[in-house]
Amino acid sequence: MPSPNAVEAGKRRLVAVVGPTAVGKTELSIELAKSYGGEIINADSRQIYRGMDIGTAKPTVQQRAVVPHHLYDIVDPPEQYSLNLYRRDAREAMEDIWSRGCLPFVVGGTGQYIWALLENWTVPEVPPDEVLRNELKLYAEQLGSQKLHDRLRSVDPEAANKIHPRNIRRVIRALEVHTHTGRPISEWQSKGQPDFAYNVVGLDLPDAIDSSMNRTKSAEHITRINRRAENFFEEGLLEETKALLDAGVSPDVSALTSIGYREAVAVLNGEATKEKAIELTKRSTKRFARRQRQWFRREDKRISWVSNLVDAMTVLNSVILH
Repeated sequence: MPSPNAVEAGKRRLVAVVGPTAVGKTELSIELAKSYGGEIINADSRQIYRGMDIGTAKPTVQQRAVVPHHLYDIVDPPEQYSLNLYRRDAREAMEDIWSRGCLPFVVGGTGQYIWALLENWTVPEVPPDEVLRNELKLYAEQLGSQKLHDRLRSVDPEAANKIHPRNIRRVIRALEVHTHTGRPISEWQSKGQPDFAYNVVGLDLPDAIDSSMNRTKSAEHITRINRRAENFFEEGLLEETKALLDAGVSPDVSALTSIGYREAVAVLNGEATKEKAIELTKRSTKRFARRQRQWFRREDKRISWVSNLVDAMTVLNSVILH
């Protein structure tokens, strides 16, 4: 069922499928792409990495064969990949998909990626400063992440309100931009009007949608997160992580500080048991899901919240086929 409006002049359209981790975005997006003549663009900041399949819950080879997928496995874990690079690569993929009369589905839980596209953010062109990053990382290790966050708050209160103190990578990036430009990153991240129409489908579980999106503790979601963490280790996350380390990837690179991988590194280094790593992965994933819900809020009227394929198709039929 190709979308008649996907590439119509002045009416190019994009569909974003968003929501917290472990709710089924991959499966839903594949079914939607099949139904509407679509192709999928990754919007998960960890699924871009080669060799990181299990711990990122990347779509399988079989799933990616159902409909075309873009921006998976595009960089090696040691490489830096910025928001600017994502915007460039995602835009190229969108243009390619539109050129063939198809509908792009941008799918993932990385809020920065999603809204940078949909809100046409202006992002500062500041290359990584490894010396400064290492200094700030050492500062956080010695004095704590809260002290580093306090430094950010002193120069950019708006960014500090949006970035959790434990998200050291993003705190450092915000300080890096301020150091090199003299302006807060929040000032750089201005928004513009995109040159395409878009719809945002938010996927969550029924007991989350039926209550306050930003506060609920969905019993089913907690069960899914716990099961996923256990499956990661049963399916070979330790072996996958060891393969990366054996290939020369430093455990300190951003990719390997991701949830699941840092716990796996601790096991491989003899710093934690497998059982402890699984419990820590569960805990970190639950915190991560709460942060994702701050990017995709229940009260955001741009997002149509659904819990199944039928509801998602009802939403899209109302805008795409009319």
